[in-house]
Amino acid sequence: MIEPSSSPSPAVTGMSCAAPTIWIMAGEASGDVLGARLMTALRVRSPGVRFVGIGGERMQGQGLRSLFPLRDLAVMGLMEVLPRLRHLSRRLDQAVTDITACRPDMVITIDSPGFTLRLLRRIAPLSIPRLHYVAPQVWAWREHRVREFPGLWERMLCLLPFEPEFFARHGLEARFVGHPVLQSGADTGSGAAFRARHGIGPGAPVLVLMPGSRRSEAPRLLPVFGQMLAIVKQGMPDIVPVVPVAPVIADIVRAGVAKWPVQPIIVTDVHDKHDAFAAADAALTKSGTSTLELAMAGVPMAVTYRVNPLTAAMARRLIRVPYVAMVNLLCGHRLVPELLQERCTPALLATTVARLLRDPASRALQRTGFEHIRTLLRGPGVDPASAAADEIMDLLAATTVRTRSA
Repeated sequence: MIEPSSSPSPAVTGMSCAAPTIWIMAGEASGDVLGARLMTALRVRSPGVRFVGIGGERMQGQGLRSLFPLRDLAVMGLMEVLPRLRHLSRRLDQAVTDITACRPDMVITIDSPGFTLRLLRRIAPLSIPRLHYVAPQVWAWREHRVREFPGLWERMLCLLPFEPEFFARHGLEARFVGHPVLQSGADTGSGAAFRARHGIGPGAPVLVLMPGSRRSEAPRLLPVFGQMLAIVKQGMPDIVPVVPVAPVIADIVRAGVAKWPVQPIIVTDVHDKHDAFAAADAALTKSGTSTLELAMAGVPMAVTYRVNPLTAAMARRLIRVPYVAMVNLLCGHRLVPELLQERCTPALLATTVARLLRDPASRALQRTGFEHIRTLLRGPGVDPASAAADEIMDLLAATTVRTRSA
């Protein structure tokens, strides 16, 4: 759901400049959601704004005509990326060519640093204002990459409250605007409506399973999720699995669950997903933004992930944080279980999930921690998209003033 943004500040509405053309890109499903909300907020502040660039279904719903399909960029992991390097390089060249021809008033890149930071570097000679939204998570691993960032953007907006201090230690400014999960609507669902719509009895345990939004990650988790269900079903024969997925990978997920011992309810609609959260007794999710969505909805969870073994070995040498799950990082302790790589096995996942489903005290403890997380994620504005849009309009205004002065 794309929520309307608050009214722009007087300083922004006072700008006397023509409606801008903004080249905006997202490289994966979560960035597509972020981009769509941002486009909505910017249109409130500048009704004639024109958007070009790269995005998915939600950004296209806001009027963007994507240069190429977003799914071409949604790849994660060293060994997963290597076979597609040539294709990604061509897409990068295509984006640079498009920006050069378009000469927009600003370029906004959202997350996906493997692609977007290369793009920002390539277009530096064009002297177009650049804003990067979602700080690269170099505080977690490969901290030395911070040395490569000066000159990549005119402004960076971050989603996590501890990031400005981290980047300041490296001489870089980063502005915290709040986390977009606060606008996701994840906490607005109706569990009763979901159970009624799908014919689920009031006593049947509902387990949400989130294998990821990338074509390269879901196939790694779906088989182990299916095997885990076979074990859990032995002690809970009435368990109802629900798999919320991005529409772009729905075909992969349907094929991946075809032989599961319990056929899941596959959810592609965002409202149905939020209703599923409200109905859920527990969740098993890949690491990433999905953990924050579930925390917003108050769904007790366990976190898991599995990548190519070589990718995992390299990551272990580079990771500098004690936890992978964002909820654990924000809390500063292991609020939710983490079952990663070799611990991502059907037996361990089944034991952890069954414990969550059967232990009210464990679920209550997690929910208390989630309340603290929601407070930490609030930014300076009415909502994160509004705060980000105000930063963008401020940068546009400052750039216009400098150009006129010159």
